[in-house]
Amino acid sequence: MKLLKILLDKNHNFSILLAGIIALIIGVGVARFVFTSLLPLMLEDYLTITFAGVLASVNFAGYLSGSILAVFIKNINTKVILFRIGLILSILTTLVLATTTNDTLWLISRIIAGFGAAMVLVVGSALVMTKLNFEDKTKAMGIHFSGIGFSIAITDIISKISLNYGNTWQDTWFILVFFAIVFSLYPVYILSFDKKIKTTNTYYKFDTSLFTPFVLILIVAYFTEGIGFVVQGTFLPDIINSLKGLEGFGGLTWLVVGISGIFSCIIWMRLAHKYGSVNIIIVAMIIQLIGILIPTISSNIYLNLISGVLYGGTFVGLVALFMNLGGKLSKGNPVVLMGALTTSYGIGQVIAPLYSVVLIEHFGNYNYALYLTAFMVFIGILLLFIAKKCFLN
Repeated sequence: MKLLKILLDKNHNFSILLAGIIALIIGVGVARFVFTSLLPLMLEDYLTITFAGVLASVNFAGYLSGSILAVFIKNINTKVILFRIGLILSILTTLVLATTTNDTLWLISRIIAGFGAAMVLVVGSALVMTKLNFEDKTKAMGIHFSGIGFSIAITDIISKISLNYGNTWQDTWFILVFFAIVFSLYPVYILSFDKKIKTTNTYYKFDTSLFTPFVLILIVAYFTEGIGFVVQGTFLPDIINSLKGLEGFGGLTWLVVGISGIFSCIIWMRLAHKYGSVNIIIVAMIIQLIGILIPTISSNIYLNLISGVLYGGTFVGLVALFMNLGGKLSKGNPVVLMGALTTSYGIGQVIAPLYSVVLIEHFGNYNYALYLTAFMVFIGILLLFIAKKCFLN
């Protein structure tokens, strides 16, 4: 009874964090990342690699538009409404994938799913931060963002169980829709307020003085990280399955990605606090670069599982690291700078799947797409090294 009371208490920190994590599992897992999990089967039955890349690109375009909009929404009551809309869109767009193989409907649904995911991730995270009752919310928000890792792991486990019972990938989408409907009720209830909250909207002018040479380099580096995130985030199971002797191991690698991502944000933020944000961003991007290249040089199962660990263990943390650093550099004017960072990252996300499918179709494997991705991440690392030497010493 005591646990039930805590779970139903809208203002208890445990229930707020749990609701935030469940929301991420639906909005980011069901509406986005499980697509990667089911991709190998969909490629066998319906999708082409080119269309899969286009779907990934438009999904991130939808996410980009939603995340930019979210940055400028200040009214907390509006945020609650947009958060709920995001959950609904995440569910409805998944239902489209379960009920049709019409290309146009899939394109539209993936764009809308991306927008819905932004409402759940960006707006939902703002609600969690607002409701949490801690003096220092940094560690608690690290727990909240572990939901991204959970979103990959849990939706992948659900899809594996469904497929093991002989269901098709379309049946699996139906099961995920049912799961999302049931569990969405909890975050809708918890991440709300008993009465309208009076808020004062703060309007920020576009301050060009924020865009110092260091900040401009940071924005470009975050663009390269957007590229570094997407290719494995879209194709990793199929990349692994395409390696000689590793057919069927793609799903296991993707599960490892999710598990690795659960605690990564907390660890990276603590390291940044101790050793400096720029130093730790560089280290994390170097680790990510190594993970990107492993499938191009080896078909050893253990090395490629490590590749999954390196990817899962860096991409969530890097978002937190860049955004946290951007907040510190914003001089109390976070909207403009975080909007610029978000846009830069989002453009990288949109571009990467498109060049990937061109290279995959031309060369017949994923190697050159991974080479180019690793090179772009290397450019970001190099820029940060230069920025550190020229502007931070």
